Amino acid sequence: MQPLNFPKYDFRFKSSQNSALIFDMVRKKFVVLTPEEWVRQHVLTFLTLEKKYPLSHINVEKQIVYNGLRKRYDIVIFNPNGTIHLLVECKAPHINISQTTFDQIAQYNFKLNASYLMVTNGLEHYMCQMNFQDEKYKFLKEIPEFSR
Repeated sequence: MQPLNFPKYDFRFKSSQNSALIFDMVRKKFVVLTPEEWVRQHVLTFLTLEKKYPLSHINVEKQIVYNGLRKRYDIVIFNPNGTIHLLVECKAPHINISQTTFDQIAQYNFKLNASYLMVTNGLEHYMCQMNFQDEKYKFLKEIPEFSR
């Protein structure tokens, strides 16, 4: 897998039925190592090691229903009170981040109401803070660290 725009991390890998697998610390199991999963595992490791988000506050690949359609978000981080702090959309490195990507995460956020959004393909990262009252968002240089 190609290097990404994250610190270098040590991951656990294994092979099964001619597929490479990577250990997901949130789901506590090995998952198929796709280019998108490679990005997701870097984001998870970054958020837990660098930004200090506890594993107990993180959810990965859960289904939501939006406008009658079943969708799966990539990563959600909850606040201690159960509201959603951060919604992350991961794309494979060869996928350009476009308006379509932002539209996708915005649709998810109509349902989830996350305070922060992050879109990444592992090479480019975009973060923003939502302002629901004024129906606006502000781009950020980085995601804030976890605070209790």
